[in-house]
Amino acid sequence: MSFYITTPIYYVNAAPHLGHAYTTIAADVMARHHRQRGEDVFFLTGTDEHGEPVADAAKAAGVTPRELADKNAERFRALAPVLDATNDYFIRTSDPRHVKAVQDVLQKVKDNGYVELGVYEGPFCPRCADFKVENEIVEGNRCPIHLIELEWRQEENYFFQLSKLQDRLEAFYQEHPDFVAPASRRNEALSFIRGGLQDVSLTRGKLTWGVPVPWDDSHVFYVWFDALLNYYTALGFAREGEDLTDRFWPATYHFIAKDILKFHCVFWPALLMAADLPLPQHVFVHGYLLMDGHKMSKSLGNVLDPFAVIETFGSDALRFYLLRDVSFGQDGSVSALDFEQRYESELANDYGNLASRTIKMVLRYRDGAVPATGLDPALAADFDGLAERVCELLGRAELTTALEEIWLRVRRLNRYVEEQAPWKLAKEEGREADLDRVLTTLIEGLRVVTVLLHPWIPGRAATLLDALGTPDVAMAGATLGACVPTAVADIAPLFPKHQPPEAA
Repeated sequence: MSFYITTPIYYVNAAPHLGHAYTTIAADVMARHHRQRGEDVFFLTGTDEHGEPVADAAKAAGVTPRELADKNAERFRALAPVLDATNDYFIRTSDPRHVKAVQDVLQKVKDNGYVELGVYEGPFCPRCADFKVENEIVEGNRCPIHLIELEWRQEENYFFQLSKLQDRLEAFYQEHPDFVAPASRRNEALSFIRGGLQDVSLTRGKLTWGVPVPWDDSHVFYVWFDALLNYYTALGFAREGEDLTDRFWPATYHFIAKDILKFHCVFWPALLMAADLPLPQHVFVHGYLLMDGHKMSKSLGNVLDPFAVIETFGSDALRFYLLRDVSFGQDGSVSALDFEQRYESELANDYGNLASRTIKMVLRYRDGAVPATGLDPALAADFDGLAERVCELLGRAELTTALEEIWLRVRRLNRYVEEQAPWKLAKEEGREADLDRVLTTLIEGLRVVTVLLHPWIPGRAATLLDALGTPDVAMAGATLGACVPTAVADIAPLFPKHQPPEAA
């Protein structure tokens, strides 16, 4: 079975921030989980390098759009490995192979009768690179995302005849109720469609930084159509000498933030219909990471540097926090204080301390050998169906809920330690078998939750599984009793408590 997941491609008009890291981490959790299930996985991310926002940022910086794109694309490329993300390819939309594929697909859209020349007039946000309709404008004639005053634009462009696809889109939504999730975002997209679709600009006649239109070299394609097609075009050249399109298209999941819902949930499926291409299976729309009540945004200046967080706490801690503290699919506030509290209480105490003391008890009482004995049925009952439940939730991209299911078992293991008190059993005459059963149950429970946690905290999970002598992270082994360790090795604290630097 194949599984293809994408992030949006990120604008190169400035450096990456935590919002970009959030989507990339979420997609990586899905990619890692599906690899655990033995599926054929492809994970794509990259950069969106054309259009007015990039041209404007380059002009302000006194460089060419190409120079700005080259500089910032490398910053985004560097972000993925720092996050421990396992993307299979990083696409740049300035790649000539992408440019040619975009021209081919959009020529097909024109040949199929969905393109006409016309004049567009209306309010425009240069940072969104988007004309706004009435219900997308906030008080003061401002963009609801960037909070800047909209410009009135009038341009002669080629138009994508979106209106012709109104009925087909409504029928598709009816036939595929799980195409967009969560349900509130599906309703939002469907409401937009039912409100009456208008034709939209396919090209721009006043820009030069973009993909040239093959039938009219005085125009370039509107950046959004160029960008959306990356999900499809990348498969044609991501692997040297191999076309992966038939293997992975249509995409299983697109992960996007809610500010680009209209493009991915309305324009994108319509474009694919017009080009006679299969539609993706799912688009999951997540919320915003908020600071000071606003979405994190380069233009608003309210950003948290993921590189700085990782330098102090490690990538696993950031990955865990973002998908634990903010319910995936909803808006949520983030802060340095909340991060440190979550790190201390759950990663250092709940999980890290559980791992350390469980291993140390086996080393102390059994010289590192895990007793070959049965597991405690009382604890085993709490793990019944856990792996299946996690697979079910992640199959619907419910990343935070799945993590909570696992964390309930981490807490259950901690309670089990207190209930059984192995240090007392070790001192009582005739309780050797009871101590053996408790130690083995704890070690095996620790292994199972660690296999399940691997997509979220891959680095520390691998360290702990190596110490248990069971490095395999396949989901087939994520049930209690499937692969009981035989010996353990001591390890340093997985999540050492952070000591802030003393004030000067």
